[in-house]
Amino acid sequence: MALKTYQIPFGKGFQPVDLPEEKVIYDIHGNKAEVKPDLKAETLRALRNPIGSKPLREVVQKGDKVAITASDLTRLVRSKDFLPVVLDELNAAGVPDSDIILVVATGTHRGHTPEENLTVYGEEVVKRIKIYQHDCKAPDLVYKGETSRGTPIWQDAKVSGADKIIITGAVSLHPFAGFGGGRKGVMPGVSGLKTINHNHLLALTDEVGGGCNPETICGKLEGNRVSEDMEEVCKALNPAFLVNVVFTPDGEVNEVVAGDWFEAHRKGCADLLAMAKVPIDHRADVVIASAGGAPKDTNLYQGTKAHMNADFAVKDGGILIVALDCPDIKEPPIFSKWISMPGTLLDMEKAVRADFSIPAFVAFKTRCICAKCRKTYLVTRPENFEFVKATGEVPVATVAQAWELAQKELAAEGKTDYDIIVMSHASATFPVAVSK
Repeated sequence: MALKTYQIPFGKGFQPVDLPEEKVIYDIHGNKAEVKPDLKAETLRALRNPIGSKPLREVVQKGDKVAITASDLTRLVRSKDFLPVVLDELNAAGVPDSDIILVVATGTHRGHTPEENLTVYGEEVVKRIKIYQHDCKAPDLVYKGETSRGTPIWQDAKVSGADKIIITGAVSLHPFAGFGGGRKGVMPGVSGLKTINHNHLLALTDEVGGGCNPETICGKLEGNRVSEDMEEVCKALNPAFLVNVVFTPDGEVNEVVAGDWFEAHRKGCADLLAMAKVPIDHRADVVIASAGGAPKDTNLYQGTKAHMNADFAVKDGGILIVALDCPDIKEPPIFSKWISMPGTLLDMEKAVRADFSIPAFVAFKTRCICAKCRKTYLVTRPENFEFVKATGEVPVATVAQAWELAQKELAAEGKTDYDIIVMSHASATFPVAVSK
């Protein structure tokens, strides 16, 4: 068999692996996409040519108190580049910096330090406007009723008290909300803990033992009850405008969508899916996946996005090889606690339902994906091996070594007609099996 060398992203470099070329049915990198080199110019274009809305200058007026929600440190979406453009447009409409605040959409995450504000939003934004950290447990959260699914709507007081609300962030693939961005700038971004937990519990089935809801998956909005519930929460806050960046699978700027919070986000989701969605004829016996290297594989929590999307490419009972450098593998600690929890999947599901959190659910879903596979090999640095063993995955130092072990598994099954899918940017590409 002719061998071909594939370079798998790993941390700040790559790991080579020689694979039989005729067995590799797909080498997924995402679809070709236009790149906008000047994010500031693209942001200005979007603000003045919005989707389903008047231009930002006509949405606000002198005397308005404006609150902007912005992604936190866990989602670096180049806020420091596009936010000054938003502020300038607000100024041009008669709204001075003194009438604008930024609320960090932390969801359930901790707030930023002053140094982290500088890192995420840049010196210009930090100097120009006041920045507040959302606290999902704050005593002054504002109650705005319930969604049709019974989710209590508790919102950040500073955001709720503004005359005009602008939500910002980036459209992305999301393992159970379908897509990130849009309404997520409100829910979970600036929502109360009770709101967040009730909404996210919808990612599980109604019956204990049913595991993850099959309708709350990556790339799906219609019929995804987590996303639809998020939209109801967002509608209660009634944002006046949205600004979201859409990145290519390689992390370059494809476009900025702006305008109506619902319509602009849907446009961004459709455009992202056009770049990320890759049709495949069938799932493979072996999938080799990378999150895409640093910073996407800094820790296992973020790195599991590779597991989530590779799940759509690997057969049940197949072999999954995931390459994640993970210099900070145990961050955040709450995820590490859940992903390494002993006991059965049913035990874990019951524990997640009793004490729901996003890290707990992500850990549970990751464990469910691994349980469907014959073996899951996690390629990582050797100092991570003991921790990886507790997650139920098999730690390996190189992709080449993992492939050698996979070949032994295939030989033990007597399987010679296997096939392979390579996903070098698994966290940002979405394989979809279609009938021939």
